Amino acid sequence: MPNFPKVKLITVGKVKKAWIRQGIETYLKRVPELTLTVIKDAGLEKEATKGLELKKGSDRLIVLAEEGQTQTSVQLAQWLSQADSGTLLFFLGGAEGVSDRLKQNADHLLSLSPMTFPHELAQLMFVEQLYRAKTILQGQEYHK
Repeated sequence: MPNFPKVKLITVGKVKKAWIRQGIETYLKRVPELTLTVIKDAGLEKEATKGLELKKGSDRLIVLAEEGQTQTSVQLAQWLSQADSGTLLFFLGGAEGVSDRLKQNADHLLSLSPMTFPHELAQLMFVEQLYRAKTILQGQEYHK
């Protein structure tokens, strides 16, 4: 079975909607390799600084941005399985998006969709996709 990497999702601002928070918590339990770090909504440049400070050693920074690469769920699973050492740090910005400086310092830009979603919903969708990728790699039926 291919490896599922250690993943840290960095998000901006607390999730206020209870149903979204419950969904995120459900997927966090299902993917123990995934941790969530919430940073304060403090403006794009301060958020970028904090995001870059959280990157350590061999970590790879992947910024979720609309101009990033789109992938199917299977492609995302395969991409995750090829991650080498270190943690994959995914950065999901707040309502204002992500600073150009953070995008320029990213190892990779990834897009959830060409459509725009509220950042809380995007967070739930992304953690679900990480769970889906894990089930794909494990050969489970969930992803179908």
